[in-house]
Amino acid sequence: MHDLILRAWQNKNAFFYLVLIPLSWVFAAISALRHWAYRIGLLPSQALAVPVVVVGNINVGGSGKTPVVIWLVAELKKHGFTPGVISRGYGANNNQPARVHKDSLAMEVGDEPLLIARRSNCPVWVGKCRVAAGKALLQAHPECDIMISDDGLQHYHLQRSLEIAVVDRQSVGAQYLLPAGPLREPQGRLNTVDAVICNGIKKLDGAFEMQLQGQAFYNLLKPTQQVTVKHFKGKSVKALAGIGKPERFFNTLISLGLVFEGLSFEDHHAFTAEDLESILCEALVMTEKDAVKCQPFAKAHYWVLPVDAKMDATLLPMLLSKLKAVTKE
Repeated sequence: MHDLILRAWQNKNAFFYLVLIPLSWVFAAISALRHWAYRIGLLPSQALAVPVVVVGNINVGGSGKTPVVIWLVAELKKHGFTPGVISRGYGANNNQPARVHKDSLAMEVGDEPLLIARRSNCPVWVGKCRVAAGKALLQAHPECDIMISDDGLQHYHLQRSLEIAVVDRQSVGAQYLLPAGPLREPQGRLNTVDAVICNGIKKLDGAFEMQLQGQAFYNLLKPTQQVTVKHFKGKSVKALAGIGKPERFFNTLISLGLVFEGLSFEDHHAFTAEDLESILCEALVMTEKDAVKCQPFAKAHYWVLPVDAKMDATLLPMLLSKLKAVTKE
Protein backbone atom coordinates (compact mmCIF):
# COMPACT_ATOMS: atom_id res chain seq x y z
CA MET A 1 0.00 0.00 0.00
CA HIS A 2 2.86 2.36 0.87
CA ASP A 3 4.50 1.89 -2.54
CA LEU A 4 1.12 2.17 -4.31
CA ILE A 5 0.42 5.54 -2.73
CA LEU A 6 3.93 6.81 -3.53
CA ARG A 7 3.53 5.84 -7.19
CA ALA A 8 0.14 7.53 -7.32
CA TRP A 9 1.62 10.76 -5.90
CA GLN A 10 4.41 10.67 -8.46
CA ASN A 11 2.22 9.76 -11.46
CA LYS A 12 -0.61 12.14 -10.50
CA ASN A 13 -3.30 9.58 -11.29
CA ALA A 14 -6.59 11.45 -11.87
CA PHE A 15 -8.81 8.71 -10.43
CA PHE A 16 -6.58 8.47 -7.38
CA TYR A 17 -6.94 12.20 -6.71
CA LEU A 18 -10.69 12.11 -7.29
CA VAL A 19 -11.01 9.54 -4.53
CA LEU A 20 -8.49 10.91 -2.05
CA ILE A 21 -8.74 14.70 -2.30
CA PRO A 22 -11.99 14.80 -0.25
CA LEU A 23 -10.19 12.77 2.41
CA SER A 24 -7.37 15.31 2.33
CA TRP A 25 -9.88 18.07 3.03
CA VAL A 26 -11.08 16.15 6.06
CA PHE A 27 -7.50 15.60 7.22
CA ALA A 28 -6.72 19.31 6.76
CA ALA A 29 -9.78 20.34 8.77
CA ILE A 30 -8.94 17.98 11.61
CA SER A 31 -5.30 19.06 11.60
CA ALA A 32 -6.20 22.76 11.69
CA LEU A 33 -8.78 22.23 14.43
CA ARG A 34 -6.28 20.26 16.52
CA HIS A 35 -3.58 22.94 16.13
CA TRP A 36 -6.10 25.66 17.07
CA ALA A 37 -7.24 23.70 20.14
CA TYR A 38 -3.65 23.48 21.40
CA ARG A 39 -3.02 27.18 20.70
CA ILE A 40 -5.96 28.37 22.78
CA GLY A 41 -5.54 25.76 25.51
CA LEU A 42 -8.52 23.52 24.84
CA LEU A 43 -6.04 20.66 24.51
CA PRO A 44 -3.35 20.68 27.20
CA SER A 45 0.33 21.08 26.41
CA GLN A 46 3.27 20.69 28.74
CA ALA A 47 6.62 22.41 29.04
CA LEU A 48 9.90 20.89 30.06
CA ALA A 49 12.22 22.53 32.60
CA VAL A 50 14.63 23.55 29.82
CA PRO A 51 14.23 25.21 26.40
CA VAL A 52 13.05 22.86 23.63
CA VAL A 53 14.14 23.09 19.99
CA VAL A 54 11.99 21.04 17.61
CA VAL A 55 13.55 19.88 14.34
CA GLY A 56 10.80 18.60 12.06
CA ASN A 57 9.11 18.86 8.69
CA ILE A 58 5.68 19.32 7.15
CA ASN A 59 5.74 16.20 4.97
CA VAL A 60 6.02 12.45 5.43
CA GLY A 61 9.25 10.77 4.40
CA GLY A 62 12.83 11.86 4.93
CA SER A 63 13.74 15.50 4.44
CA GLY A 64 17.13 15.44 6.18
CA LYS A 65 16.19 16.06 9.83
CA THR A 66 18.68 13.63 11.39
CA PRO A 67 21.85 15.32 10.02
CA VAL A 68 20.42 18.65 11.24
CA VAL A 69 19.94 17.26 14.76
CA ILE A 70 23.51 15.88 14.78
CA TRP A 71 24.86 19.22 13.52
CA LEU A 72 22.84 21.19 16.07
CA VAL A 73 24.01 19.05 19.01
CA ALA A 74 27.66 19.54 18.00
CA GLU A 75 27.29 23.32 17.58
CA LEU A 76 25.41 23.78 20.87
CA LYS A 77 28.15 21.88 22.70
CA LYS A 78 30.77 24.21 21.21
CA HIS A 79 28.85 27.15 22.66
CA GLY A 80 28.59 25.82 26.21
CA PHE A 81 25.25 24.03 26.13
CA THR A 82 24.64 20.49 27.39
CA PRO A 83 21.97 19.14 25.05
CA GLY A 84 19.76 16.08 25.23
CA VAL A 85 17.72 14.59 22.38
CA ILE A 86 14.24 13.06 22.46
CA SER A 87 12.54 11.17 19.63
CA ARG A 88 9.51 9.04 18.89
CA GLY A 89 11.73 6.28 17.56
CA TYR A 90 9.95 5.01 14.45
CA GLY A 91 9.22 1.29 14.71
CA ALA A 92 10.64 1.09 18.22
CA ASN A 93 9.15 -0.97 21.04
CA ASN A 94 8.95 1.94 23.43
CA ASN A 95 5.61 2.29 25.19
CA GLN A 96 7.61 3.69 28.11
CA PRO A 97 10.48 6.19 27.81
CA ALA A 98 13.79 4.44 27.22
CA ARG A 99 17.38 5.55 26.98
CA VAL A 100 19.21 4.89 23.72
CA HIS A 101 22.64 3.38 24.27
CA LYS A 102 25.29 3.13 21.58
CA ASP A 103 24.87 -0.65 21.61
CA SER A 104 21.05 -0.58 21.59
CA LEU A 105 19.20 -2.47 18.87
CA ALA A 106 17.48 -0.41 16.18
CA MET A 107 14.35 -2.59 16.44
CA GLU A 108 14.07 -1.58 20.12
CA VAL A 109 14.78 2.15 19.92
CA GLY A 110 14.49 3.12 16.23
CA ASP A 111 17.20 3.59 13.60
CA GLU A 112 17.41 7.40 13.67
CA PRO A 113 17.69 7.78 17.48
CA LEU A 114 20.37 5.08 17.51
CA LEU A 115 22.33 6.89 14.81
CA ILE A 116 22.00 10.18 16.71
CA ALA A 117 23.22 8.54 19.94
CA ARG A 118 26.27 7.11 18.18
CA ARG A 119 27.16 10.27 16.30
CA SER A 120 26.35 12.97 18.86
CA ASN A 121 27.61 11.46 22.13
CA CYS A 122 24.81 13.02 24.16
CA PRO A 123 21.82 11.57 26.07
CA VAL A 124 19.09 10.32 23.71
CA TRP A 125 15.73 9.03 24.94
CA VAL A 126 12.77 7.71 22.97
CA GLY A 127 9.08 7.33 23.77
CA LYS A 128 5.65 7.60 22.22
CA CYS A 129 5.05 10.64 24.43
CA ARG A 130 7.85 13.14 23.91
CA VAL A 131 6.94 15.00 27.11
CA ALA A 132 7.41 11.81 29.13
CA ALA A 133 10.63 11.05 27.26
CA GLY A 134 11.93 14.56 27.97
CA LYS A 135 11.10 14.37 31.67
CA ALA A 136 12.76 10.96 31.94
CA LEU A 137 15.88 12.26 30.20
CA LEU A 138 16.11 15.29 32.52
CA GLN A 139 15.62 13.12 35.59
CA ALA A 140 18.47 10.86 34.48
CA HIS A 141 20.63 13.76 33.20
CA PRO A 142 19.89 16.91 35.24
CA GLU A 143 22.99 18.52 33.72
CA CYS A 144 21.19 18.93 30.38
CA ASP A 145 20.14 22.54 29.84
CA ILE A 146 18.51 22.30 26.40
CA MET A 147 16.37 19.68 24.67
CA ILE A 148 16.25 18.89 20.96
CA SER A 149 13.19 17.06 19.69
CA ASP A 150 13.99 14.93 16.66
CA ASP A 151 10.83 15.32 14.58
CA GLY A 152 7.65 16.27 16.43
CA LEU A 153 6.75 19.51 14.67
CA GLN A 154 3.13 18.35 14.86
CA HIS A 155 3.46 16.98 18.43
CA TYR A 156 1.84 20.04 20.01
CA HIS A 157 1.48 18.36 23.40
CA LEU A 158 5.13 19.36 23.89
CA GLN A 159 5.67 23.10 24.24
CA ARG A 160 8.65 24.42 22.33
CA SER A 161 10.95 27.43 22.40
CA LEU A 162 12.15 27.24 18.79
CA GLU A 163 10.94 25.42 15.69
CA ILE A 164 13.12 24.39 12.75
CA ALA A 165 11.52 22.95 9.62
CA VAL A 166 13.63 21.00 7.13
CA VAL A 167 12.25 20.98 3.60
CA ASP A 168 13.20 19.29 0.35
CA ARG A 169 11.84 19.20 -3.18
CA GLN A 170 8.88 17.02 -2.19
CA SER A 171 7.67 19.25 0.62
CA VAL A 172 8.14 22.49 -1.33
CA GLY A 173 6.47 21.20 -4.49
CA ALA A 174 3.55 19.38 -2.85
CA GLN A 175 0.00 20.70 -3.00
CA TYR A 176 -2.09 18.20 -1.09
CA LEU A 177 -2.23 16.96 2.46
CA LEU A 178 -2.47 13.29 3.37
CA PRO A 179 -3.66 11.00 1.91
CA ALA A 180 -3.76 12.66 -1.54
CA GLY A 181 -0.28 14.10 -1.02
CA PRO A 182 2.71 13.92 1.33
CA LEU A 183 1.96 17.00 3.43
CA ARG A 184 1.18 16.70 7.13
CA GLU A 185 0.41 20.42 7.34
CA PRO A 186 -0.17 23.15 4.73
CA GLN A 187 2.74 25.05 3.19
CA GLY A 188 1.73 28.10 5.20
CA ARG A 189 2.98 26.36 8.35
CA LEU A 190 6.51 27.23 7.21
CA ASN A 191 5.71 30.91 7.80
CA THR A 192 5.27 30.27 11.52
CA VAL A 193 8.53 28.46 12.34
CA ASP A 194 11.75 30.14 13.48
CA ALA A 195 13.92 28.73 10.70
CA VAL A 196 13.38 26.87 7.43
CA ILE A 197 16.31 24.77 6.17
CA CYS A 198 16.34 23.85 2.48
CA ASN A 199 18.00 20.49 1.85
CA GLY A 200 19.52 20.22 -1.59
CA ILE A 201 17.13 22.64 -3.29
CA LYS A 202 17.17 26.28 -4.29
CA LYS A 203 16.85 28.40 -1.18
CA LEU A 204 13.43 29.82 -0.42
CA ASP A 205 13.08 33.47 0.59
CA GLY A 206 14.20 33.86 4.19
CA ALA A 207 15.35 30.22 4.43
CA PHE A 208 18.77 28.68 5.07
CA GLU A 209 20.57 26.36 2.68
CA MET A 210 22.01 22.96 3.64
CA GLN A 211 24.02 20.43 1.66
CA LEU A 212 24.69 16.87 2.80
CA GLN A 213 28.27 15.88 2.09
CA GLY A 214 30.12 12.59 2.37
CA GLN A 215 33.73 11.76 1.50
CA ALA A 216 35.23 8.73 3.29
CA PHE A 217 33.59 5.31 3.57
CA TYR A 218 34.12 3.09 6.61
CA ASN A 219 33.90 -0.68 6.88
CA LEU A 220 30.86 -1.91 8.80
CA LEU A 221 32.74 -4.89 10.22
CA LYS A 222 35.85 -2.84 11.08
CA PRO A 223 34.68 0.79 11.49
CA THR A 224 38.23 2.10 11.97
CA GLN A 225 39.04 1.06 8.40
CA GLN A 226 38.30 3.97 6.07
CA VAL A 227 38.67 4.27 2.29
CA THR A 228 37.92 6.75 -0.45
CA VAL A 229 35.86 6.10 -3.55
CA LYS A 230 39.02 4.95 -5.35
CA HIS A 231 38.89 1.74 -3.30
CA PHE A 232 35.85 0.59 -5.30
CA LYS A 233 37.29 1.16 -8.78
CA GLY A 234 36.94 -1.95 -10.91
CA LYS A 235 34.72 -3.73 -8.36
CA SER A 236 31.08 -4.73 -8.73
CA VAL A 237 29.33 -2.37 -6.31
CA LYS A 238 25.75 -2.25 -5.15
CA ALA A 239 24.26 0.46 -2.95
CA LEU A 240 21.21 -0.04 -0.76
CA ALA A 241 19.07 2.62 0.84
CA GLY A 242 16.10 2.06 3.14
CA ILE A 243 15.43 5.76 3.67
CA GLY A 244 12.70 8.19 2.72
CA LYS A 245 14.52 9.46 -0.37
CA PRO A 246 16.90 6.74 -1.69
CA GLU A 247 17.71 8.84 -4.73
CA ARG A 248 19.32 11.45 -2.48
CA PHE A 249 21.87 8.90 -1.26
CA PHE A 250 22.42 7.57 -4.77
CA ASN A 251 23.02 11.09 -6.10
CA THR A 252 25.63 11.64 -3.39
CA LEU A 253 27.43 8.47 -4.49
CA ILE A 254 27.26 9.56 -8.14
CA SER A 255 28.74 12.95 -7.21
CA LEU A 256 31.70 11.10 -5.67
CA GLY A 257 32.22 9.20 -8.92
CA LEU A 258 31.09 5.79 -7.68
CA VAL A 259 29.77 3.34 -10.30
CA PHE A 260 27.11 1.13 -8.74
CA GLU A 261 23.68 -0.48 -8.98
CA GLY A 262 21.15 1.10 -6.64
CA LEU A 263 18.72 -0.95 -4.54
CA SER A 264 15.82 0.93 -2.91
CA PHE A 265 13.94 -0.32 0.14
CA GLU A 266 11.04 1.14 2.09
CA ASP A 267 11.92 3.79 4.67
CA HIS A 268 12.88 2.22 8.03
CA HIS A 269 13.06 -1.23 6.41
CA ALA A 270 14.02 -3.83 9.03
CA PHE A 271 16.95 -5.46 7.25
CA THR A 272 17.80 -9.08 7.94
CA ALA A 273 20.93 -11.09 7.23
CA GLU A 274 18.98 -12.90 4.52
CA ASP A 275 18.16 -9.60 2.79
CA LEU A 276 21.83 -8.81 2.35
CA GLU A 277 23.09 -12.32 1.65
CA SER A 278 20.95 -12.38 -1.49
CA ILE A 279 22.75 -9.29 -2.84
CA LEU A 280 25.70 -10.55 -4.86
CA CYS A 281 28.54 -8.06 -5.25
CA GLU A 282 32.13 -7.33 -4.27
CA ALA A 283 31.17 -4.26 -2.24
CA LEU A 284 27.84 -3.28 -0.70
CA VAL A 285 27.52 0.39 0.20
CA MET A 286 24.80 1.72 2.51
CA THR A 287 23.66 4.76 4.49
CA GLU A 288 24.54 5.24 8.16
CA LYS A 289 20.87 4.92 9.03
CA ASP A 290 20.74 1.48 7.40
CA ALA A 291 24.12 0.53 8.87
CA VAL A 292 22.85 0.67 12.48
CA LYS A 293 20.34 -2.05 11.54
CA CYS A 294 22.83 -4.15 9.56
CA GLN A 295 25.72 -4.05 12.02
CA PRO A 296 24.69 -7.24 13.91
CA PHE A 297 25.35 -9.25 10.74
CA ALA A 298 28.10 -7.13 9.18
CA LYS A 299 30.50 -8.64 6.67
CA ALA A 300 33.88 -7.52 5.39
CA HIS A 301 32.50 -6.17 2.09
CA TYR A 302 29.85 -3.94 3.71
CA TRP A 303 30.72 -0.25 3.55
CA VAL A 304 29.05 2.86 4.97
CA LEU A 305 29.08 6.45 3.76
CA PRO A 306 28.47 8.94 6.60
CA VAL A 307 27.14 12.33 5.58
CA ASP A 308 27.47 15.64 7.40
CA ALA A 309 25.38 18.76 7.11
CA LYS A 310 27.14 21.75 5.59
CA MET A 311 24.98 24.59 6.87
CA ASP A 312 24.40 28.19 5.87
CA ALA A 313 26.83 30.17 8.05
CA THR A 314 24.13 32.65 9.10
CA LEU A 315 21.84 30.02 10.68
CA LEU A 316 23.74 29.30 13.89
CA PRO A 317 24.12 32.96 15.01
CA MET A 318 20.40 33.47 14.48
CA LEU A 319 19.51 30.37 16.54
CA LEU A 320 21.91 31.32 19.34
CA SER A 321 20.42 34.81 19.45
CA LYS A 322 16.90 33.42 19.74
CA LEU A 323 18.00 30.95 22.42
CA LYS A 324 19.65 33.75 24.38
CA ALA A 325 16.39 35.68 24.31
CA VAL A 326 14.44 32.60 25.44
CA THR A 327 16.76 31.83 28.37
CA LYS A 328 16.45 35.43 29.61
CA GLU A 329 12.66 35.19 29.86
